[in-house]
Amino acid sequence: MNMKAYRCAVEVTIEVAGGKWKPLIIHYLLSGTKRFGELQRLIGGVTQRSLTLQLRELESHGMVNRVVYAEVPPRVEYSLTELGRTLAPTLVAMREWGENYMARREAEQQ
Repeated sequence: MNMKAYRCAVEVTIEVAGGKWKPLIIHYLLSGTKRFGELQRLIGGVTQRSLTLQLRELESHGMVNRVVYAEVPPRVEYSLTELGRTLAPTLVAMREWGENYMARREAEQQ
């Protein structure tokens, strides 16, 4: 990643941890190590291809660890790196904002 190509730090954050699936992947990995199928079930609606690509990007940015066990069938586990765990306060803030937003919208509709 060429840091000089970014106009601001928010753009870097969106590149590394933004999009439709990455925040959800990080959110679910905050509670501990998960296997691919478990992540796919938790997230819901994500295709195998999309989840694979998003996990690879998170891994390439140093956010996620991928461990392959030499078993038959192969077992692959994903966990957050120390750097990945630094996003916890951001995701907590996003969750709280979302809860407040939903409550406010629901109250407006009554």
